[in-house]
Amino acid sequence: MEILVCIKRVPLVGSTFILTDDASEIDTRRLGFTLSPHEECAVEAAVQLRDAHGGSVTLLSLGTAETEEQLREQLAIGADRAILAITDGSEPDPQATAAALLEAIRADGAQFDLVLLGSESADVAGYQTGIRLAHALGLPVVTGVKGLTVDAGVARCERAVGSEREVYSVALPAVITVKDGLNIPRYPSVPGRIKARKKEVSTHEVTLAAPRIVKGRLVVPAAAAKGTKVLDANEQGAAALVDVFREIGLLA
Repeated sequence: MEILVCIKRVPLVGSTFILTDDASEIDTRRLGFTLSPHEECAVEAAVQLRDAHGGSVTLLSLGTAETEEQLREQLAIGADRAILAITDGSEPDPQATAAALLEAIRADGAQFDLVLLGSESADVAGYQTGIRLAHALGLPVVTGVKGLTVDAGVARCERAVGSEREVYSVALPAVITVKDGLNIPRYPSVPGRIKARKKEVSTHEVTLAAPRIVKGRLVVPAAAAKGTKVLDANEQGAAALVDVFREIGLLA
């Protein structure tokens, strides 16, 4: 089984987002980078399926040369090779992303039985790329998958809907987007990291199409103030405590 996993390098943010001066992007100058949990699960699923059915796992990512860091990290957990589609580093909209991925897939020339993506990226969370890529490839697509098995060329996909599960069976080749919780991604081992240094990372330059979705600006939501409020240990403190209870809705 030949499996392709599309992954994306995203900022590793802490408790506070810092925006650029024009509020158009997250300021990443003091941030590290990682993958979204959905994409980590996609890579883990691909490696497990390869181990069970044979074949190989190929990674594909759009980005600058620095994106090789995330590709090597995932090669270390068992993926076989990687493709880095070089861009100018700008943030494409879902249409441009799908078009660039399609260009890189066609340039590579491999025929994939299964294409896996995260349900959405951790930074933009557009939810569209997997569907648009499937349409461009002319393949069926199942999204938001939290359970995945393959048998006799058919993928059994489970989606969580409230407390219930929807089950879809789709013949391969197909595109499937997965969610966090599909599995527990493994950590790269030291031997895995050593092997990853020797694995192939091919590059292909792609030109991003002009965006058709225009981003106005980003806004960081105001954080609710948290802390300790010290009240006097007397009658005034008791009255203040009653006022606090009214504020939080414990008293009418």
